[in-house]
Amino acid sequence: MENELFINEVRQGIYLMDEAHEATGYLVIGKDRACVIDTMNGYNNLYQAVRKLTDKPLIVVNTHGHPDHIFGNVYFDEAYMNPSDLPLSHMFTEDPEFLKQCNENGLKMPPFRDIHPGEVIDLGGRTLEVFSLPGHTPGGILLLLREDRILFTGDSINHHLWMQLDGCLPMKAFLKELDRILFLEDRADIILHGHARDVDDISLLRCMRNGVKEICEGKTEEDLPYEWFGGIARQHSFHCDPDKFYQQKDHVICYQPGNI
Repeated sequence: MENELFINEVRQGIYLMDEAHEATGYLVIGKDRACVIDTMNGYNNLYQAVRKLTDKPLIVVNTHGHPDHIFGNVYFDEAYMNPSDLPLSHMFTEDPEFLKQCNENGLKMPPFRDIHPGEVIDLGGRTLEVFSLPGHTPGGILLLLREDRILFTGDSINHHLWMQLDGCLPMKAFLKELDRILFLEDRADIILHGHARDVDDISLLRCMRNGVKEICEGKTEEDLPYEWFGGIARQHSFHCDPDKFYQQKDHVICYQPGNI
């Protein structure tokens, strides 16, 4: 099916939810409640899908404000997001076409609740700690599942990073932000990002960081054009150990030469 939701239990009580291979959300189940991390495009009734996996009270957290991570909020009563991404999210949630589709389906976007770096979400036996990583968006956050040593990164850390969008940090400023959170290498073993189909090794963080550093240092002679819906940017390949990422061959950072 074109908009099928693929669900895979990657660890006991931790589910990867891949919507049509376009975006990925997650469900983390604790002893007392469960957390939905990103709700994707809203093609499927995510609430009903989650309720087939758990009947525990739910909290919904968005890693950032792009539509392929928040539109599925329409199936829930509220969602938490860093308020720094509220202006960005409103560009999409107040779009007339989105509002029209919601009205036609009897849906509406629920309110956003603020979540801030340093906060901890206690699920009962499992805790998610919030860290900020501005770059891809102004209010991007990471969620560290302490007990399982898993880092949920949204789009902020992945194999195909978009930094060419309006509102992305300059690359040198982003490099400083990545250096600030490198200590998370010692607290997590794997990464689950916003377009994953399986787990990634934590070394992806440093690999991507090194790629950003290369761009900042002007090591871009072999970079190719990158055509996307907003025009043409540049793409910089970065290296990762193939033994740790056997399913992912390409590692790319997309950027604007004028935003270094």
